[in-house]
Amino acid sequence: MNPGDFVEARRRLEAKPHSAGEKLTTLEAAAGRVRDGDHVAIGGCLFSRTPLGLLREILRQRRRGLTLSRNLMCYEGEWFMAAGAVERVVTSWFGIGLPWGLSRIMREQVESGRVRFEEWSHLALGLRYRAAAAGVPFLPTLTMLGSDLMAAGQAQTMTCPFTGETLCLVPALFPDVALLNVHRADRFGNCQIDGYPHMDVDIAHAATTVLVTAEEIIGDEEIRRHPDRTVIPGIVVDAVVEVPFGSYPHECYGRYEADFSHFDAYVAEITAKGTEAIHAYLARYVYAPRTHQEYLALFGEEARARQARSARELVG
Repeated sequence: MNPGDFVEARRRLEAKPHSAGEKLTTLEAAAGRVRDGDHVAIGGCLFSRTPLGLLREILRQRRRGLTLSRNLMCYEGEWFMAAGAVERVVTSWFGIGLPWGLSRIMREQVESGRVRFEEWSHLALGLRYRAAAAGVPFLPTLTMLGSDLMAAGQAQTMTCPFTGETLCLVPALFPDVALLNVHRADRFGNCQIDGYPHMDVDIAHAATTVLVTAEEIIGDEEIRRHPDRTVIPGIVVDAVVEVPFGSYPHECYGRYEADFSHFDAYVAEITAKGTEAIHAYLARYVYAPRTHQEYLALFGEEARARQARSARELVG
């Protein structure tokens, strides 16, 4: 990032309206705030609290030329690649998780030149969001020093004025849009997250537009009763939608566990058919369902109830 980019991004963030009014809307209207060419930061981590409801709707609206960034990118990145919606991906990992290996689709897309892949360490990417949230152009760190990642991205080095040691400087990352899925929110967009918040708080403060799906909309009096539970204030949120099972078949801590059997079947299809399997998956799970309820019906009520029981066992 050059100084001009930082100044412009900082001015854009400072000029953002910080409304305390109601933010409730629909999935369609919220996703409609994403424009072609936007940099979209995805909250959660891997298959934890992925805002799949919003991501599916963005694909349904046929956005193009996007940049996606996420600390650990799960298979939602494959969807956007196969759909021709993304030009660049910024992350530290791309795949469902170690049992399923790195993304084959990502490798095909990047090696063919259709998508640019920008890799940072997990810590470095988090510090990039945090720098933007703090309104500073960079943050110093020791991560990535001595690795090939130093030559692959925009990181710079400097000599520490206190110790004389070499530091890595990671530039601030200002997304156009943040997509988050949280446990609870009120009509004003005040958000509560149970368990580890991942990088969601910094992403929300770094992005110009913040779109949130909540597993449950609760009364604002409940928010006021427990102010310490609000990790993302409503004044930075632009739209909030009530979407139960908004991350399914990914997990939402304490509400429902991830459906690992679904992941197994998904990867098996890709292994057998490659990108063709992604197109078939998109046709069934993204484009065909007209509503989120129709989407959930594809998995069945019994499966969702089973995963909800599993999640409660983990926290009970």
